[in-house]
Parts: sequence; C-alpha cells; structure tokens
Amino acid sequence: MDVVGVGLNATDTVIPLPQHPASGSKVEFHSVSVLPGGQVASAMVACQSWGLRTRYVGKLGDDSAADLHRAEFSKAGVESHLMTAPDCASQQAFILVDETGERTVLWKRDDRVTLHPEDLKREWIVDARALHLDGHDTAAAIQAATWAREAGIPVILDLDKLYPGVEELLAKTDYLIVSRNIPGELTGTAELHGALVEIQQRFGCRVTAATLGHDGVLVWDRERFFYASAYRVEVVDTTGAGDVFHAAFIYGLLQGRQMPQIMDFACAAAALNCSALGARGGIQPVEKIEALMANGTHYPAYFEDCEERQEQVP
Repeated sequence: MDVVGVGLNATDTVIPLPQHPASGSKVEFHSVSVLPGGQVASAMVACQSWGLRTRYVGKLGDDSAADLHRAEFSKAGVESHLMTAPDCASQQAFILVDETGERTVLWKRDDRVTLHPEDLKREWIVDARALHLDGHDTAAAIQAATWAREAGIPVILDLDKLYPGVEELLAKTDYLIVSRNIPGELTGTAELHGALVEIQQRFGCRVTAATLGHDGVLVWDRERFFYASAYRVEVVDTTGAGDVFHAAFIYGLLQGRQMPQIMDFACAAAALNCSALGARGGIQPVEKIEALMANGTHYPAYFEDCEERQEQVP
C-alpha cells in the first residue's frame, strides 16, 4: 500500500447561489448536488486516481449516505475499512457556494461516528509508505501515528482546527500542513514565518506549512522557507481544494520530488479542483496538472522575502 488515510468523510449537499445570503434575506437557488466529501476520504480518492495504492479507514452511520460512500470508494478503487455506528446518521454538510466560488460550510457530526483507537488495526497502518490524518478523532489519530512512527512510516497531518489533545499528535507528525490561521492560534505568534519555525522547533516536524488559498502556500523545512503562489483558474467551487492539495503533496512526496516541485504541483492540483462542483469534482489527471504548471498563470506572490526571513531564524 502506498498511503493509508485515517479520518473524516462527509456527505456534502452543495448549493450554488447567485450571492451569499444576507442576514434575514431570501435567496432562490436552482440546483442541489449530493456528493461525497471529507478531508481524508477525498484525499485518498485523489491519490488513487493518480495511480497510488490507497486505503481509507473511517466510520459511517447506517443511512443512505453510508451506501454512497461505500459505492464511491469501490468505484474509485480505494480499499476501505468502514466501521458502522448503528441507528445514527453519517456526517453531513450543507455547502453554500457564492458567485465567486467561495464556499460556506454548515456541518453536523453525531458523536457516535467518532473513530476510536480500538476501531483500528495495526496492520491497516504499517504496510503503507505514508499515513495521512486530519486529527478530528484525535485519540484514534494518535494511535495510528504511533504505529506509523514505530514502523518508520512518515505521518502527514491536515489540520484546520486545534482539537483537544492535538499537541500529542503534532509530536508524532512529520509533515504538518495547516490552514492559515492555525500557526498563530497554536503559537500566539502573528507573523507566519516565525510561527512555522516555532511549531517545527517545538514538535520536531520535518516540514511545517500553511496553505493560504489564492495566496499560495508557505513552507519551512528546518533550513529554508519555500513559497509557491497559487494558479489562476475559472473558479466554480473551492470545496475540497485543501483535501486535493494534501493528496498532491503526498503524491509528490512518494514520487521523490523536491519540495518546491511538490508544492507547485499541489497548488496546481488544488486550483484545478476548484474548476468544478464538489470536493472531488475537479480532480484532474497528472498530465493536466503538469500542463497547468507549464502553461498556467499565477496570482501575485504573497511573500517575496523568504531568503531574508530565513536568515533571521535563530
């Protein structure tokens, strides 16, 4: 197995709107799409589509949404180990997509679909080349990361919220790629470069990085900063861009690419995913991603002083 993912799945009800609703307003909509999503689940589907051998471990309810997920994993070729929580719904999200493609997510998750350490089997983790986590079910993620570390398997973490107990998980993480607000929340340091360095020094990660939407991604690898700017595409829906970014990072890492190339590839893959509706709607073949890298245009660079910043690191 190339990569195993342990973490969230979700059933997304995606509703495109002519504009984001104002408080107290009424807005007509013209279409609704019920689609599979979830951070780790979507990342595994993307990795599988690029030729990696993937495994997903998660928990579902016993509803029709669970049937949708099982069918989608089977269709994609992802080996899945899906626990069932009886008499409860799977995680669901209602996603409002405005005229710019920006999404607003309303979500609900029953506590009974929490993945617990005792739900996992060691053999699901230790025969892979990489482990991907989102940290939501933190105790289970820590158990999986512990087994991975014991087996010498790198751990990649997609973190968009500081869950209780997550610091223990961070100490078992090799590649930490977070949303832009997390470094400041975790360290109390507003300046992003300094926050990424502090996180790396505190938890020992090989790489710390923050994704910045259309402002690109900033990376610290213990020695230098790397910055990759985002690609311009016609945006339909930003849902799942981060999930596909992480998948592309894993793909590049397992291909043995250098960090600047990995991040550029991830930016291109994430941008293309925004060109269609849903968390997985714009997952494109590697050839199309590399074509965007060769011929596409970028947003203006958000950071231009990385060399100067790294000289200031103690």
